[in-house]
Amino acid sequence: MEQVRTVSGTVVDAVNRRMFGARIEVGPTGRIASVVPESSPAPGFLLPGWVDAHVHVESSMLTPTAFAREAVRHGTVAAVTDPHEIANVLGRRGVEFMLAEAARTPFRFATGAPSCVPATPFDSAGAVLDAAQVAQLLARPDISHLSEMMNVPGVLSGDAETAAKIAAARQRGKPVDGHAPGLRGEDLRRYLQAGISTDHECLDLDEAMEKAAAGMFIQLRRGSAARQFDALLPVLARFPHACMLCTDDKHPDDLSRDHIDASVRIAVAAGIDLFDVLRAASVNPARHYRLDLGLLQPGDRADWIEVDDLRDFRVRRTVLAGQVAAENGESCLPLLEPLDCPNQFVLRPVYAESFRIPAQKGSCRVIGVRDGQLLTDAGSCQPTMRGGAVVADPARDLVKLAVFNRYTVDAPPGLALAAGFGLTAGALAASVAHDAHHVIVAGTDDALMARAVNAVVAHGGGLAVTDGQGQLHVMPLPVAGLMTTGGCAQAAAEHDLVTRAARACGCSLRAPFMTLSFLALPVIPALKLTDRGLFDAERFHPVDFWLRG
Repeated sequence: MEQVRTVSGTVVDAVNRRMFGARIEVGPTGRIASVVPESSPAPGFLLPGWVDAHVHVESSMLTPTAFAREAVRHGTVAAVTDPHEIANVLGRRGVEFMLAEAARTPFRFATGAPSCVPATPFDSAGAVLDAAQVAQLLARPDISHLSEMMNVPGVLSGDAETAAKIAAARQRGKPVDGHAPGLRGEDLRRYLQAGISTDHECLDLDEAMEKAAAGMFIQLRRGSAARQFDALLPVLARFPHACMLCTDDKHPDDLSRDHIDASVRIAVAAGIDLFDVLRAASVNPARHYRLDLGLLQPGDRADWIEVDDLRDFRVRRTVLAGQVAAENGESCLPLLEPLDCPNQFVLRPVYAESFRIPAQKGSCRVIGVRDGQLLTDAGSCQPTMRGGAVVADPARDLVKLAVFNRYTVDAPPGLALAAGFGLTAGALAASVAHDAHHVIVAGTDDALMARAVNAVVAHGGGLAVTDGQGQLHVMPLPVAGLMTTGGCAQAAAEHDLVTRAARACGCSLRAPFMTLSFLALPVIPALKLTDRGLFDAERFHPVDFWLRG
């Protein structure tokens, strides 16, 4: 990469809330030696680089080095990451894989110790990280924080294992991230009192305002599936000291288009003060997570981005530790093969009979899918039955949903119906199914569903679509069944192919596979499906497919 020794432009000082012409001199160690005011600076603006304050790199389907290579194109220089996706598959070995990959790039990764593996006691993950293992991870200097504490009931009830994980982080002075959709009032106060400092799961503006006023950092999320960013923007205007920007989950085709730069553009266009936006995009996360990241102050690491204007924020150049990481839309970071290709996948081929739900009289529960949200509705219906069994009914927008445990052999799947996919004929299957990452499938026909699942099995993980004409499209994900070994352009093209195939089957969702993956996550309301069956995420207990009484 090219070394930068000096650069001239209008410095946008997000720390001291001022703009001035200056020349930045970079010392031989890659730190800023001086910032010298200039009356006639070169065209363009120099800003601190963006920080994604909460992201699961695995959801980009890229390894950390490939993620970094793409993110710098958009001006992102650091990411606060939670490797709980791969941890649910491989445990501590998965976390160590992500740390080893992150160490190969100059991009700044602040990696957290996953707090909830499995996500709930009702999940059948591929591994368990108990309090002792979490404490061992937190003792590492390359672990920056305890990642999102999703076990809200455990925090509020004083569960010993949950409390021990939080205590291990606090004893080391490391932040504890939260995950508490809908938490308000006295329960919120107790959750904060336990030592949890952030949340990225606010359901509406009132909740975000209450949490910010209570002293919580609000991570404003704009990802591939969750699209409540615009609705929550007023909290940034009112509490700029308590906001950060994040994506949480970003698929490769979306990452190829934009990243935190898009959130900055939207916020500024909405009339939010420029320096408040920059504070959320860089200063707040850098300070909260104690990142060794430059903020354009003398003595800082020489990290910055250069943009043409403060409206579109088109990134002309990204600089990391004084070296050019991206220029004119092209990444200068190398495309690296991963050091390893770890996985755990023992599920065997399935058959159409695996999806049979014997008929009964009465109503059944239905998962109501919401496009652009991770929340679902808990509905009900009189199911369509044929041949003594419940069947999908595309005419009523009812698909069959199944989750197969990929860590064991011949375990029966969890089965349900879901509404809101829009599928007319076909099936979608994936080994990305938060957070245990079993194989999840939605479809209009049992045989098509079996074919899609078996395509995922054959590749040891991936995304698959099969349509009513027998065509099959697959995106292999050989790294833990979550990530590809290639770069973003290849992953984006493959993901676009399976997404278009899903839409050709009638799927009306903006992000079909992202939405599908969250239908298995039992920590976000209201009704979800695990490998063990339906789960009421509001009352936090399993429920039957059939409604009684």
